[in-house]
Amino acid sequence: MGYRKETDLHWFVMRDLKRSNAKMPAYQMLGNMGIKVFTPMVWKVVVRHGKRIPQEVPFMQDLLFVHESYKVLSPIVERVGTLQFRFLRDGKRTPMTVRDADMDRFIKAVEAAENPCFYAPNDIKPSMVGKYVRIIGGLLNGYEGRLLKLQGSRIKRLFVELPNLLTAAVEVQPEFIQIMKS
Repeated sequence: MGYRKETDLHWFVMRDLKRSNAKMPAYQMLGNMGIKVFTPMVWKVVVRHGKRIPQEVPFMQDLLFVHESYKVLSPIVERVGTLQFRFLRDGKRTPMTVRDADMDRFIKAVEAAENPCFYAPNDIKPSMVGKYVRIIGGLLNGYEGRLLKLQGSRIKRLFVELPNLLTAAVEVQPEFIQIMKS
């Protein structure tokens, strides 16, 4: 999960320490600078000026993924006190990165889903994990993974994971599901 050269593009895992009601969160600031950013978003009802309105907000306030080189990001992190790299626990302060293929797969699945559900690694209990499947056809053609097992639910959801960081459960049509041997 480490990075290779300072000039190579990587998906860096970063933290935004601004308050949730900040006018310019890091994902917007970096996006305005032309830097590719992905933040898992969910809809929540918030109160603004005494009115309850639905608003799209980050699933985890301090989590964002930034696709850029270390050389470009490092001066921004030094300048913006609330923006930080997340580091591997290796004692060397190695910035945490996600492989491009894993991140592209995750983003594609989340963007294809109308209503993705997100889970932190410790939120997923063994009782929630169902059969191992492959998706044949549709927007997620070729994806493999485990189904979310919910008692009484007619909706089938596939777990798509960024290992040790975040998991999304995205809806899949039953006709595209092929059960595999685990």
